[in-house]
This record gives sequence, structure tokens and C-alpha cells, in this order.
Amino acid sequence: MNKIILLGNMTRNPKTTRKRKEDGTETVTTKFDLAVNRKQKGENDTDFFHCTSFGRQAEFVERYFHQGSRVLVVGRVQNNNYTNKQGEKIYGFDVITEDVEFGEKKKSTDKGQAEDAGECSPVSAGGQPNRGR
Repeated sequence: MNKIILLGNMTRNPKTTRKRKEDGTETVTTKFDLAVNRKQKGENDTDFFHCTSFGRQAEFVERYFHQGSRVLVVGRVQNNNYTNKQGEKIYGFDVITEDVEFGEKKKSTDKGQAEDAGECSPVSAGGQPNRGR
């Protein structure tokens, strides 16, 4: 099984590319980087992940997220290995997203009380709330 779940902040604004195929369809790709905090030996540390979304999900990320946004990503790891011009093997990986959701807490209501205080407000790439997960 190849599955990764990350909750972190975007380190820069997402970059979207659109490529038109010969058959007239368009491929939309959005790339973004995620900073994820972790504790190691009692000290805080940060890991950085390159993420890639495709299609409607890519458009969702482009439209609703920006540098500093809190994001919940579910995806898979794909290696990104290549040989450079000097003949050295370079190893890396990307996270190919399967689901991207808002990781922010819900905003306060007009009454000044938070709705479901402390819980995330998950919304799927299709823009519909995820209920009953």
C-alpha cells in the first residue's frame, strides 16, 4: 500500500500549468510545496514535501489555496529519480495528491462562538463538505 497523509502549510503560492492536447482536451497540473512540522528527540523540526494535483483537484488548489494556507493532503508517493549531466543518480520523490482539503479551523459565527471548536473544516476537491468520514 502506498498512502501518505500530511497536514501542513503551503510554503509558496501554487503553480498551475495548462496543456492542450491534440484532441482539444486540456490537462491541468498544479504543483505546491508543503511544510509539515514534526518532533524528533523532543525538538521541533520541519519536513518539506513537493505535491502535485491534476484535473479538477488542481483547479481547486489553484483557486482556494495560497502561501501560508493550512492544507490536509492525502496521496501517494512517487519517485522522481533521474541521472544528471554528470552521470550521477539523483533521488527524490513527489506526493501525488488524491484528496486535498482545508486544514483550517472553522471561523467563528456571528454570536462569537466557534462552530465545532478545535475541529478542521474538511472540504474535498469537489468543493463539497466531507460528512460522515
